[in-house]
Amino acid sequence: MSKPTPISGFPEWTPAQRMIEQFVLDRIRATFELYGFAPLETRSVEPLDQLLRKGETSKEVYVLRRLQADADGPAGDDALGLHFDLTVPFARYVLENAGKLQFPFRRYQIQKVWRGERPQEGRYREFLQADIDIVDRDTLPAHYEAEMPLVIGDALRSLPIPPVTIQVNNRKICEGFYRGIGLTDPEAALRAVDKLDKVGPAKVAELLAETAGASEAQAKACLALAEISAPDASFADAVRGLGVTHPLLDEGVAELVAVVETAAAHSPGLCVADLRIARGLDYYTGTVYETSLAGYERFGSICSGGRYDNLVSAGGASFPGVGISIGVSRLLGLLFGAGALTVSRSVPTCVLVAVTSEERRAASNAVADALRRRGVPTEVAPSAAKFGKQIRHAERRGIPYVWFPGADGAPDEVKDIRSGEQVVAAAGEWTPPRADLSPLVS
Repeated sequence: MSKPTPISGFPEWTPAQRMIEQFVLDRIRATFELYGFAPLETRSVEPLDQLLRKGETSKEVYVLRRLQADADGPAGDDALGLHFDLTVPFARYVLENAGKLQFPFRRYQIQKVWRGERPQEGRYREFLQADIDIVDRDTLPAHYEAEMPLVIGDALRSLPIPPVTIQVNNRKICEGFYRGIGLTDPEAALRAVDKLDKVGPAKVAELLAETAGASEAQAKACLALAEISAPDASFADAVRGLGVTHPLLDEGVAELVAVVETAAAHSPGLCVADLRIARGLDYYTGTVYETSLAGYERFGSICSGGRYDNLVSAGGASFPGVGISIGVSRLLGLLFGAGALTVSRSVPTCVLVAVTSEERRAASNAVADALRRRGVPTEVAPSAAKFGKQIRHAERRGIPYVWFPGADGAPDEVKDIRSGEQVVAAAGEWTPPRADLSPLVS
């Protein structure tokens, strides 16, 4: 095989990084389950018409085709693409299984997704997301929108990462405000404002004029709304101070006040009302979330989502929901790139059992079996080299203990190769300190 050519945007972590990733996933999963979310996994592919139905994603979807596909291109059941998020397949799953589900349905989903965007630091074409969603039939109480940040805050606080801040807004505020100043295409205005951090206010004002038909005064008002930010409910006074009235605006302000106050009672400082947060996908209808990581703000959000009322419907039935997603690969990629996450050893192994001779390997295997039965990660030395070489093999891999089977009736001994302490031990009784049993992530 010739030397392979790397493919950008498809991360492959080292074994040590993979152990960190698994640690992170275990913590996130545990928090999700503490809040009563049940696990779900959906297929990797969806019909193209469903993937292209919502939001500005048509250029990002990876299309699937057989190698011997028809020259005219895929059609019908063959027109498939890899999912670009976990919300669209979840919506489809709810519709297909509504008769079997108990509502409100709380699910978490940790899977890979694919987007054909330009790879850069923290952004990949194949990446792992960890989602939670709550869906109900016909109506969904607004208090679930206030619950989302609490779950994410607890999940991310359980990890050895910098502090996070969740920026929250409500699309009703934006839409009601835009309608209140006379704009007739609030969705176009939302998409323009969503680009504020990328292109700046002057360019957004141009976009508002070009795509939403905004006058100079209307564009100025939109930008004034987007400038409002507060760590508490005082944002509501700032919104009212702009002098715009609309029933939808009032509804959105009330809902966002509840989100901010609930978060402050649970975790002071976790949430900030930031009215520039819009989220580019069209299916959001209420609260929207973005999350910044302290020291990494320039890379954008590591966790985002929102309320959606119209994504899931069939006939006369609708299934409104709210969800939020942690970009696990994005988060880890940024921290790995900065050398900000480490693991105490590059293998799970806690004990290396030395081999005195190949004829006595069975004795070493028996020790390893006894330790594993008691939950101690153990492997046997690859060869009966001199003990010094076997110890160096353990050192190179970060294995903290080497076990020496006794010979001719002598007792076994185990050595902590970091301190040099060596003691008599029995495989059926000896237990390492808890801190050494598994690799530690820090």
